[in-house]
Amino acid sequence: MRSVEIYWNKQLAGLLTEENSTSYTFRYTDEYFADSSKPPVSVTVPKSQQLHVADHLFPVFFNLLSEGANRQLQCRLLKIDEDDDFGLLSATAQYDTIGAITVKPVSK
Repeated sequence: MRSVEIYWNKQLAGLLTEENSTSYTFRYTDEYFADSSKPPVSVTVPKSQQLHVADHLFPVFFNLLSEGANRQLQCRLLKIDEDDDFGLLSATAQYDTIGAITVKPVSK
């Protein structure tokens, strides 16, 4: 099981967890969920419920990943399997992403 924190405009919005290769969860933090002024991280992950479950990486997070030659280069340099979407997301979506979402490893 691996987890990362999801930030929306530098504010902690929730926790994304890979339970196994076919089970993913996203849970909004209590504070973010309760604040009606904060938007959902995506229309596919609405704030109408606090916990979301999927059998694949949620599209909003998958779309933060690079493709093609850039993905191959990142995977080779970072020594990450090209099929490891969650690992690549955790390693590459911390700073320079398109949009408001950033991803940070869970601090222990």
